[in-house]
Amino acid sequence: MPTTNALDKHTEFARCLACNKVNTFSAFHWLALAFKDMTQAPILSLVYGLIFTIIPVIIVYSVVFTGTYLVILPATVAFALIGPAFAVGLYDVAWELEKGHTPTLSHSLKSMFRNPVGEWGFAIVLMVIMIIWMRLAALVHALYPSYANPTFEELSAFLTLGSIIGGILLVSVFAISAFTPQIMMERRVDIMTAVVSSIHAVKVNFSAMLVWSICIFVFIALGFATGAAGFIVIMPLLSYASWHAYIAIIKTKKPRGYE
Repeated sequence: MPTTNALDKHTEFARCLACNKVNTFSAFHWLALAFKDMTQAPILSLVYGLIFTIIPVIIVYSVVFTGTYLVILPATVAFALIGPAFAVGLYDVAWELEKGHTPTLSHSLKSMFRNPVGEWGFAIVLMVIMIIWMRLAALVHALYPSYANPTFEELSAFLTLGSIIGGILLVSVFAISAFTPQIMMERRVDIMTAVVSSIHAVKVNFSAMLVWSICIFVFIALGFATGAAGFIVIMPLLSYASWHAYIAIIKTKKPRGYE
């Protein structure tokens, strides 16, 4: 017969955290708050921005080195997949500023180990999805015409299937990752609770999250348009805005702050 404590732990697993409903265009307010965070912690923001820029630089280099722009779509999707898991350090910076503290690099790095099982488990999940996407992209690429200068009609099968698969993966990953890293960092809950809560919050705030996802896409596109240099500023901005989205949407019973 399970004990009361065991039952309590069981009911705590994979629960759904309550959420607020926000305005459709709240994303612009989150971005404004994110810009303010960057002005308050410019050096730390740029340090993380440089780290994040390494990944898209590799992508751009791969495009130039291989001489094919077909790499851009799968690489961009891959970048969007793994990005949320590695933004935890920037979430900590925004959280420290929210609490009136002075953020530091060492404190933000420690944030990656506050909930190591959940945070790194989620990172592994995203990496697996990324690998699956790259394999699927390779299979879809087989549909690309083998001759030079194909017409749009001849490319239709390649473009349609690639867009459908990429779209399904992006929507799915966006729903599970919109708030999962933030929840696990602040609440220190299990990965299933964070994922279920993130999906629920995205569903409740569908219009707002649609606008937010468009903003993310536009910023990432701008980053690649600048030869990846723009990511030095774009990635901290998006990460801070993601934290403010979390603060606005996921309800928190306990006071913010600890330690």
